[in-house]
This record gives sequence, structure tokens and C-alpha cells, in this order.
Amino acid sequence: MRLIHTSDWHLGQTLHGQDRDYEHAQFLAWLLDQLVQHRPDALLIAGDIFDTVNPPLKAQERLYDFIVRTHEALPQLDIVMIAGNHDSGGRIELPGPLMRRLNAHAIGRISWIAENQLDHERLLVPLHDARGQVAGWCLALPFLRPAEVTGGEAGEDYMAGIRHVHRHLIAAAEACRQPGQALIAMSHAHMAGGAVSEDSERNIVIGNAEALPASLFPEPIAYVALGHLHKPQKVAGQERIRYSGSPMPLSFGEINYPHQVLLVSFEGDRLDTVQALPVPRAVEMIRIGRAPLPEVIGELEALPPVGLFAEHLPWLEVRVQLDEPLPDLRQRIEAAIIGKACRLVRIASEYRGARGEAESDVLVGLDQITPQELFARAWEEQFGNPPDEQALDDFASLLQNVELGGEGDTK
Repeated sequence: MRLIHTSDWHLGQTLHGQDRDYEHAQFLAWLLDQLVQHRPDALLIAGDIFDTVNPPLKAQERLYDFIVRTHEALPQLDIVMIAGNHDSGGRIELPGPLMRRLNAHAIGRISWIAENQLDHERLLVPLHDARGQVAGWCLALPFLRPAEVTGGEAGEDYMAGIRHVHRHLIAAAEACRQPGQALIAMSHAHMAGGAVSEDSERNIVIGNAEALPASLFPEPIAYVALGHLHKPQKVAGQERIRYSGSPMPLSFGEINYPHQVLLVSFEGDRLDTVQALPVPRAVEMIRIGRAPLPEVIGELEALPPVGLFAEHLPWLEVRVQLDEPLPDLRQRIEAAIIGKACRLVRIASEYRGARGEAESDVLVGLDQITPQELFARAWEEQFGNPPDEQALDDFASLLQNVELGGEGDTK
């Protein structure tokens, strides 16, 4: 059996207000070509399919058009997708009955049949080989919200609730599988030790439970297809536990990531090989600076000119070190890129101290500050001391409810 593991499409995302639909369309066309070329038995999409809980109509059209086209080209392909923390679980599941006719399964949230009894059947998806036989089982674990995991014996303890869900689902999978069938977990979570990008990934923080241990996925699990972190990586050095990473850079901090999807092969119930399939970049991203203005201007003037029929010019971010504010900074930068092959989307400034050294408190925009950092700054300014652990926990729970559009616990 073979599958392709991908995640973090973030359909509908904008880059500092600039639409990226063209880039997403190019990625999905490329992915369909890869599916036709390699003919895997399953496609796993490990969450953050959309960028927001209320994605634009065009983003939804992209997803469902891709599923239809893929089913037309590969009718036997199993498609399994889960909701990430950016997604609405309800929205992901809404077209479920229609999608199942296309061999596509969408799992947006977990539920409980009764107290301490996980509804595991809807989380276990059979994966079929080329002969139509069940060759493995996908344990589909969408982003686990606090109000969902506390449905069992874990009570109010989020981490204990997560362990409870994993333990029961793995036990159910082992009970239903036949000899030779692989167990493949798919989860959207921040695993301990994972490398986080500079400014794209939204931290998943509930109290102090941010990073989850690899021990949640014991050895009977042949492969763990993870989503959430945008940089491709193994977890705890294990070949079988991996983030595929995002298929395109979602911020300028990710321009050097090796964007890819993973082609994963199994021999019976064991992992065989994992091969990276690099995703071509539809639109380049250029980051100039951080440097003093004269150096930045020189780099901008060295950019190549716009071609006669140039389309989809690279995105450009400029980072400038200044000694004092310059009211005409934007005009100087825009003058330097007239006729250049780029689209300016962001200028970031930071100010230097009297001795020419960059100050530690760099001036940044709100898009560069996490909500947790902003809350901590506001609290300290108001009360004269950093927020205590209880205040941070309360803010994390409130933020979670806001980001989920009311899907989480509203207590």
C-alpha cells in the first residue's frame, strides 16, 4: 500500500492582504498530476485545509473541485481529511454524505456515544489497495478541542483527555484490523520538539498543554501523518512520525523551507519507505534586509527588471534598520523598485540605539506579535507585573473560543 501525506494547505490565505488563489490553484493542479503519476492508494490531508473557520467561497470551490477531479481521474483512491485548528470542524464535515460518494472522508471533530465511550467508528477509515482489499486503517484525529476531549474519564484535564482519546482509538483499531493491515494515524497537533516557523503557525495552547509527546503513538502505529507545523520534519527522530509541512511558504519566514508532500510506502503492516516530492513554487518570494537603508536600496536596485510579458511577479518584503523615523521611507523604497520584477507587500522597520546597535525591543506590526505576547504586554502595562499562570490559562481558553468561531467550550 502507498499513500501521499500532505497538510496545511491554508486555502483562502492572503499575504499581507494579497490574494494567493493562483498559487493554491497551481499547487492543487500539481498534486493531481502527482496522484495520477504515482497512483497511491490513499491521500491524507492532515488539517488546516482552510486558513480561517469562515473561508471565502473561492477557497471552498478549490477544495471540492479538486476532490471531484481527483475522483474522476482515480476512482479507487481513498481521500481522508481532518480539521486543523484553523478549520471549522462543522464546516469540514458538512458535505460529508456527498463526499463519501467520491471516496472522500472528512472528519472535523470527535464525539462520545456515552460517558467514557468514544465514538471511534467514525474516526476509523479503511484504506484499500489496488485490488480493493482493506490494506490498512486510518486513525483520523482532528484538532482536539477541550470541550471534546473532556467527554470521557479525563474530566477537565486536557492532556489526560488527549491520552484517553488516543488510547481508546488505538485499542479500537487494533481490535478491528486483520493480520497484515497497517495502522496509520493522522493528527493535527503540535508535537514536542517540533520546529515552529517564525511568524505563521498559530500556537495551540490550552493551559500548559501545548506540545504533545510522541509516546501518544506507540509502535503498533506504522506511520503518523501530522499537520500543523509548516516545516517538514520528523518527530523525536522517528522515521514513522512526520510533519509533511505546508506545500507553499505561508510567510516570508518560510521561504527557505523545503516545501513538499510525502509519498509513503508500506510492506504489509510495516512502514517501508518515505519519499519527499518537492512542490514547485508558483510565485517566488523575496526578502531583503534586515539592513541599513543604503544597503537595502542597493539590493532593490539590483533586482531584475520586469519581463515584457511577466506575470505573477514575486512577492517582496523589505526590512530596514533605521536610526530615526523616515517619513518618506516608503517612497524611497517604491522608487528603487520601479520597473523591477517584484510586488511589494510589506515594509518592516526597526530602530537602532545611539551606539548603532539594534535595540532589543524591535518595533513590529501587530501581524508579527502573537495574541499571547500582546496580552502579556497589555497586562504588564496595566498592572505593573507579568500575568500569572491563571491569567494566562484563562486568556488561552478565551482565545481558543474566539479562534474556533464559537465551536469550543464557552464556559
